[in-house]
Amino acid sequence: MEIIRSNFKSNLHKVYQAIEEADFFAIDGEFSGISDGPSVTALTNGFDTPEERYQKLKKHSMDFLLFQFGLCTFKYDYTDSKYITKSFNFYVFPKPFNRSSPDVKFVCQSSSIDFLASQGFDFNKVFRNGIPYLNQEEERQLREQYDEKRSQSNGAGALSYTSPNTSKCPVTIPDDQKKFIDQVVEKIEDLLQSEENKNLDLEPCTGFQRKLIYQTLSWKYPKGIHVETLETEKKERYIVISKVDEEERKRREQQKHAKEQEELNDAVGFSRVIHAIANSGKLVIGHNMLLDVMHTVHQFYCPLPADIINNTSLAELEKRLKETPFNPPKVESAEGFPSYDTASEQLHEAGYDAYITGLCFISMANYLGSFLSPPKSHVSARSKLIEPFFNKLFLMRVMDIPYLNLEGPDCNIQISWIDDTSAFVSLSQPEQVPIAVNTSKYAESYRIQTYADYVGKKREEKQMKRKWTEDSWKEVEPKRLNTQCGSYSLQNHHYHANSLTATSTVGKRNLSPSRAEAGLEARASGEISDTELEQTDPCAEPLSEGRKKSKKLKRMKKDLSPTGSISDSSAKLFEVPDTW
Repeated sequence: MEIIRSNFKSNLHKVYQAIEEADFFAIDGEFSGISDGPSVTALTNGFDTPEERYQKLKKHSMDFLLFQFGLCTFKYDYTDSKYITKSFNFYVFPKPFNRSSPDVKFVCQSSSIDFLASQGFDFNKVFRNGIPYLNQEEERQLREQYDEKRSQSNGAGALSYTSPNTSKCPVTIPDDQKKFIDQVVEKIEDLLQSEENKNLDLEPCTGFQRKLIYQTLSWKYPKGIHVETLETEKKERYIVISKVDEEERKRREQQKHAKEQEELNDAVGFSRVIHAIANSGKLVIGHNMLLDVMHTVHQFYCPLPADIINNTSLAELEKRLKETPFNPPKVESAEGFPSYDTASEQLHEAGYDAYITGLCFISMANYLGSFLSPPKSHVSARSKLIEPFFNKLFLMRVMDIPYLNLEGPDCNIQISWIDDTSAFVSLSQPEQVPIAVNTSKYAESYRIQTYADYVGKKREEKQMKRKWTEDSWKEVEPKRLNTQCGSYSLQNHHYHANSLTATSTVGKRNLSPSRAEAGLEARASGEISDTELEQTDPCAEPLSEGRKKSKKLKRMKKDLSPTGSISDSSAKLFEVPDTW
């Protein structure tokens, strides 16, 4: 069933009935965007802690708008062994109820709008016919405004805007407004004297002028007239004054009050559906529903809470629990026992630390009581609110296992992080390991391997590293020669710039300038054949047939030792490390 502002009130009873009959509900939301900064992948990183994920979504997603809320109720029919479903599509939009209503600002993400448009989403139903809503704080403030206005109404139904005592005295009118008020009073006098006219419509005026009119009439005409503010199609506000008897005045006041209550309920709007779901106490399910729940709470209930305790060291915790939203408890030492003063810290004295720990517990327990309806300022140590924390020992600096359970099974998964993206995960039941490994075959964002595979790959990597250390020069030497000889490729003569030698029996490698380079021009003579040239100089480019015949080169003399090292022991050597 599609529900917009125009048919919301007429179908609200059907929604209430479906919620009342249902065994459970499923919900889903559509949003004007997902993230105002990080990519969706970064926003939903698989390695986030729950706190990190919550903080990311709270910071980067709450300025978007949930503008379609899907609700489907499920009720089991035991007679026919089937579920009966009722589905609703609510289009919601925070239309301001009046000038004092919240003027909500929100943002849109082009990719989200484009996706919804491609799916046939009708944005006119949102912006033109969306159901309004208020969260609980906004509703409370609006109702207080109505109650205050009613309490300030005088016997004539006029709104004085001041305390009842003030209305008994003449109103102080600024000099620049006296002429305007005198004209209004004159028109009212004419109305009261006329037997034909029953109503008087004043010209639209400012809010300050309307205030002066109400104050003046509530003092000058306590009975006999009814005063009401209306609005034109152009949103201009004006005052209507009616000549009535006491019975008619009371009837109109009742109508006015009923109309205000109806308008107030209209302003609360879709939030009434959320209240009905919450008050039912029934199961609510959803698919990847964290964002749906956060937006639902944020828009229709209350602003999302921040992390109120960031440091659990005893001294910092005690200071934090003295601040809002906590209230420090009143304590007094028994007669005959010394009292502690928290202003002069005595940390790491066992008795003082025990005293501070007790104060922290009282503050946090009482804070839980603030969520009750009605709120409780004192929560007993035997309260049902405290029972979920019984026999749970907090494990400090353990991110994945929050506590040790003394009266039940502990968490059967333990996690130890290797780095930012890798971790060891141990399961208490070994038969679950193959299940976890098989599951990862279909995962795109993570991979699982057994510990045996992990150790085996580490050994292979270590062996490969050693092998590279021993054989690296076999690959590195030609590359170095090619690089070094490249600068000589444009020369007419091709010769070795450096000579490199490696010894396989020694772990270190030696490099030295070739002795053949020294005095090469003076000592070498004769021709070198083409074949011999290529064998002598592997860096030389192949010569054309004409160049090979015409080119004459000087022969290099090689004076190498049998082991392949350079025979000139006076040449300076430097050592190359085993690994680079």
